Amino acid sequence: MERRSGFWIRLGARLIDGLFMAGVVYFLILIFSLDTQSAAVQAGESALMILYFVLVPVLWFGHTLGKWALGIRIVRDDGSEVNFLTMVIREFLVGLLYAVTLGIGIIVSAFMIGLREDKKSIHDLIAKTKVIYGRA
Repeated sequence: MERRSGFWIRLGARLIDGLFMAGVVYFLILIFSLDTQSAAVQAGESALMILYFVLVPVLWFGHTLGKWALGIRIVRDDGSEVNFLTMVIREFLVGLLYAVTLGIGIIVSAFMIGLREDKKSIHDLIAKTKVIYGRA
């Protein structure tokens, strides 16, 4: 039987991913002497983050670097691998929902992961995904 990952392990994976991506962005800023106050550079940073969280799990069997390091991964509800559309819904479209609710959706999702028996958040329910222990 699969074990679902809870709030703290998912938060840890997201922090690892955030630190990794911050390092990548910092490296690119240094290499190309980018102006961090530029709207274009800030938009590029956002696009890079979105691409990382959407494409990497599709290409790496539901893992991001943080999820792989902590031994968890994203799969669809039926246990199959995530695809591009699933990850766009999970990360980008639901991210817009979180923004529209001024962050309240993120707080609700955190409580859902911690309190629901199936450990699903809003983005898991909408995208029909789950986060489980195990590596592909």
